[in-house]
Amino acid sequence: MTTSDDIDLLHTRIQRLADRVEVTEVCDRYVTHLDRSRHEDTWFGSVFTEDVHLAFPFGEYKGFEGLASFQEMTRTTFERTYHLAGNYEVELYPGEDRNRARVRAHLMAVHVRRREEPGEHFDIGGHYEADFVRTGAGWRIRGFAFDLVWNTGQGPAAGH
Repeated sequence: MTTSDDIDLLHTRIQRLADRVEVTEVCDRYVTHLDRSRHEDTWFGSVFTEDVHLAFPFGEYKGFEGLASFQEMTRTTFERTYHLAGNYEVELYPGEDRNRARVRAHLMAVHVRRREEPGEHFDIGGHYEADFVRTGAGWRIRGFAFDLVWNTGQGPAAGH
């Protein structure tokens, strides 16, 4: 016989599974936009909070204005990009913090400077940690830190 406690437990488990799926969808949406929507900035709100803070080995960017600056640097340095992310480890916080989460994942990216020379590229690989919050529009990234493990080729600074 099913009790109300069983139903509550089932509801909690379903909500946590849904949260995991939604958080990983935001992760995938981010890397997809980096490649497919690289010439526009209208997608930021579908991935980040307005006060987002991103940290990379080559600089930090805050808010949508900082993110636009980062995107502009990438657009003017590289004509094409190709990002892959995976191995998501999603930590959903319990209790009163249930509207927060943290993701640890792997990321690789290929940056092609000129479309006509796809064999000449700057590649990176590493890990990232992202802090998420649940907003009225769904889960969004509030903080993102990339830990570079390896790179090859001519990076952004060398091309400017």
